Amino acid sequence: MIDRLFSLGLWLIAALVTLVFGWLLVDILIKGLPIISWEFLSEAPSRAGRDGGIWPILVSTLLILVVAIAVAMPLGLCSAIWLAEFTRLDGPFGRRLGLTLDILAGVPSIVIGLFGYAFFSGFLGLGFSILSGGLTLACMMLPILVRTAESGLTAVPDEWRHAAAALGMRRASVLWHVLLPAAAPAITAGALLAIGRATAETAALIFTSGYVDRMPESLGDSGRALAVHIYDLSMNVAGGDRAAYGSALVLVCLIVIINLLANLLSLHWAKRKVTLA
Repeated sequence: MIDRLFSLGLWLIAALVTLVFGWLLVDILIKGLPIISWEFLSEAPSRAGRDGGIWPILVSTLLILVVAIAVAMPLGLCSAIWLAEFTRLDGPFGRRLGLTLDILAGVPSIVIGLFGYAFFSGFLGLGFSILSGGLTLACMMLPILVRTAESGLTAVPDEWRHAAAALGMRRASVLWHVLLPAAAPAITAGALLAIGRATAETAALIFTSGYVDRMPESLGDSGRALAVHIYDLSMNVAGGDRAAYGSALVLVCLIVIINLLANLLSLHWAKRKVTLA
């Protein structure tokens, strides 16, 4: 009876979360779909975003994400490999480093935004720019990427490493052909969590990438991200709710597309693992 009640409680919680998420998604679809058009996606905003489109904002968002992913993915993956394969996680240094990463993963985004404003925008002289915003988001993504990738690598059985060593494989070959394909689901999950958080980030980008809604000409120009644009339309612009719903729908679609691409990459790595096996 206790097990049945516990299972029923879990199903009810899952159903409640699904209903809330479905209600939000339906609300965005109903109010956002009438706004979506080619003009909305290809034109620049006008009248503080009430009219026009979101093309410069969409370009700025993609550029910020490209900078963040290009910096965070190799650093996070290399750090995870170093932690999992070259460091004793049960030692004093490994425990302290793991605790530090866990703390950094839970730091509020506004704090990371203030750090990015002080360090990238101020100390490094990048100012309000796409590069400053992307580097700040990379700092936000790194702890999540490192911890999930490190957990995936440590979950690979040691017998696989021993078998590869017995076959005379170099350590780099073992990492590339055995360990990374085996840990691909965990790496993908970490990447999805990190990219999803970065894509929908607002507080950190207000202080770093800026508020300008014109088309950026380089990574050194200021650019408004979609999440910042939605916040501005809904909070500061009278009559901007209509465009805010359309921008929110585009942001949801962008996150879905990124998730699908990450899943396709994970499936590709999984097929490589099966072929090697």
